[in-house]
Amino acid sequence: MSDSLSERIAVMAGADHWHTPAAAGIPAIRMSDGPAGVRGTDWKGPKSASFPCGTALAASFDPSLIYEVGDALGREARSKSAHVLLAPTVNLHRTPIGGRNFECMSEDPWLTVDIATAYINGVQAHGVACCVKHFVGNDTEYRRATVSSDIDERTLREVYLVPFEAAVGPACVQ
Repeated sequence: MSDSLSERIAVMAGADHWHTPAAAGIPAIRMSDGPAGVRGTDWKGPKSASFPCGTALAASFDPSLIYEVGDALGREARSKSAHVLLAPTVNLHRTPIGGRNFECMSEDPWLTVDIATAYINGVQAHGVACCVKHFVGNDTEYRRATVSSDIDERTLREVYLVPFEAAVGPACVQ
């Protein structure tokens, strides 16, 4: 097994938007964007089932129903040969003008945990990894590449980190 620095960097950088290269003894990994469907690896690719947004899923207050959604997403991801689904979004609705609030599940960290856990377990039952997203405290779209979310430690630990820490079994975090 070759383990050069350039191979390690290649795995982290990716081969394109949706694939990692086979390098450093790790097979290529295919990802697909979510969370309201399984896009596949092409912006204009095969059609996908469209599921309700994260806010609508959480409004059901029904983890067993959300497990079924995750189950369907896991089956669709397998049908598109995806190894990783970039979903669910477990950031919180902390401002009414959050640009990605529709992807997020709730302003409540514990409701988000219950719904996200069911979603993740449903997807991962099919051998497809979930990648929870979009970094802790990323709750704005305005200048999102340059904004600084300054969050005091207590709020960070008691609110923002809860869904990321408690979502059972995601294979990765984006």
